[in-house]
Amino acid sequence: MTLYIDPPVWPGHGRLWSHLVSDVSYEELHAFAARIGVPPRAFERDHYDLPSHRYGDAVRAGAVEVGSKELVRRLTGAGLRRPKGRSAGAPPSGESSGGSD
Repeated sequence: MTLYIDPPVWPGHGRLWSHLVSDVSYEELHAFAARIGVPPRAFERDHYDLPSHRYGDAVRAGAVEVGSKELVRRLTGAGLRRPKGRSAGAPPSGESSGGSD
Protein backbone atom coordinates (compact mmCIF):
# COMPACT_ATOMS: atom_id res chain seq x y z
CA MET A 1 0.00 0.00 0.00
CA THR A 2 1.47 3.34 -1.04
CA LEU A 3 -0.32 6.59 -0.41
CA TYR A 4 1.06 10.00 -1.29
CA ILE A 5 0.69 13.38 0.38
CA ASP A 6 1.79 16.80 -0.77
CA PRO A 7 2.93 19.59 1.56
CA PRO A 8 0.27 21.64 3.37
CA VAL A 9 0.49 24.74 1.17
CA TRP A 10 -3.09 25.02 -0.13
CA PRO A 11 -5.04 27.79 1.68
CA GLY A 12 -8.70 27.45 2.56
CA HIS A 13 -11.00 28.23 5.46
CA GLY A 14 -8.21 29.90 7.41
CA ARG A 15 -5.92 26.84 7.23
CA LEU A 16 -3.32 25.24 5.00
CA TRP A 17 -4.18 21.89 3.43
CA SER A 18 -2.50 18.83 1.92
CA HIS A 19 -3.89 16.32 -0.56
CA LEU A 20 -3.78 12.58 0.16
CA VAL A 21 -4.01 10.21 -2.83
CA SER A 22 -3.49 6.60 -3.88
CA ASP A 23 -1.97 5.50 -7.16
CA VAL A 24 -3.64 2.09 -6.84
CA SER A 25 -7.34 2.51 -6.05
CA TYR A 26 -9.96 4.56 -4.28
CA GLU A 27 -10.59 1.58 -2.00
CA GLU A 28 -6.98 1.74 -0.82
CA LEU A 29 -7.30 5.49 -0.30
CA HIS A 30 -10.55 5.23 1.67
CA ALA A 31 -9.19 2.42 3.85
CA PHE A 32 -6.05 4.40 4.70
CA ALA A 33 -8.03 7.56 5.43
CA ALA A 34 -10.41 5.65 7.71
CA ARG A 35 -7.49 3.99 9.49
CA ILE A 36 -5.97 7.36 10.42
CA GLY A 37 -9.33 8.89 11.33
CA VAL A 38 -9.97 11.15 8.36
CA PRO A 39 -13.72 11.72 8.00
CA PRO A 40 -15.39 10.75 4.69
CA ARG A 41 -16.48 14.36 4.19
CA ALA A 42 -12.80 15.23 3.56
CA PHE A 43 -12.90 13.26 0.28
CA GLU A 44 -13.11 15.42 -2.84
CA ARG A 45 -13.32 13.75 -6.28
CA ASP A 46 -10.00 11.86 -6.18
CA HIS A 47 -8.24 12.87 -2.97
CA TYR A 48 -8.67 13.66 0.69
CA ASP A 49 -8.04 17.17 1.95
CA LEU A 50 -6.02 17.08 5.18
CA PRO A 51 -5.43 20.17 7.31
CA SER A 52 -1.79 20.90 8.10
CA HIS A 53 -2.10 19.59 11.66
CA ARG A 54 -2.96 16.11 10.26
CA TYR A 55 -0.02 15.98 7.82
CA GLY A 56 2.28 14.24 10.32
CA ASP A 57 -0.41 11.67 11.14
CA ALA A 58 -0.56 10.61 7.49
CA VAL A 59 3.23 10.45 7.14
CA ARG A 60 3.64 8.45 10.37
CA ALA A 61 1.01 6.02 9.07
CA GLY A 62 3.02 5.49 5.88
CA ALA A 63 2.03 8.17 3.37
CA VAL A 64 4.96 9.15 1.17
CA GLU A 65 5.78 12.85 1.02
CA VAL A 66 5.91 14.17 -2.55
CA GLY A 67 5.59 17.55 -4.22
CA SER A 68 2.24 18.64 -5.60
CA LYS A 69 3.27 18.11 -9.24
CA GLU A 70 4.49 14.59 -8.47
CA LEU A 71 1.26 13.83 -6.62
CA VAL A 72 -0.84 14.85 -9.64
CA ARG A 73 1.48 12.95 -12.00
CA ARG A 74 1.05 9.73 -9.98
CA LEU A 75 -2.73 10.19 -9.70
CA THR A 76 -3.08 10.86 -13.43
CA GLY A 77 -0.72 8.03 -14.39
CA ALA A 78 -2.84 5.61 -12.37
CA GLY A 79 -5.99 6.73 -14.18
CA LEU A 80 -7.53 7.94 -10.92
CA ARG A 81 -7.58 11.70 -11.62
CA ARG A 82 -11.15 13.02 -11.68
CA PRO A 83 -11.85 16.51 -13.04
CA LYS A 84 -14.31 18.76 -11.23
CA GLY A 85 -17.89 17.69 -11.77
CA ARG A 86 -17.13 13.96 -11.52
CA SER A 87 -17.53 12.21 -8.19
CA ALA A 88 -16.45 8.67 -9.07
CA GLY A 89 -14.71 6.98 -6.19
CA ALA A 90 -16.73 8.62 -3.45
CA PRO A 91 -16.66 6.77 -0.15
CA PRO A 92 -19.70 4.56 0.41
CA SER A 93 -22.56 6.29 2.16
CA GLY A 94 -22.69 5.43 5.80
CA GLU A 95 -18.92 4.84 5.98
CA SER A 96 -17.70 6.16 9.28
CA SER A 97 -14.13 6.91 10.13
CA GLY A 98 -14.84 7.78 13.74
CA GLY A 99 -12.45 10.71 13.55
CA SER A 100 -12.57 14.41 13.06
CA ASP A 101 -10.24 17.03 11.74
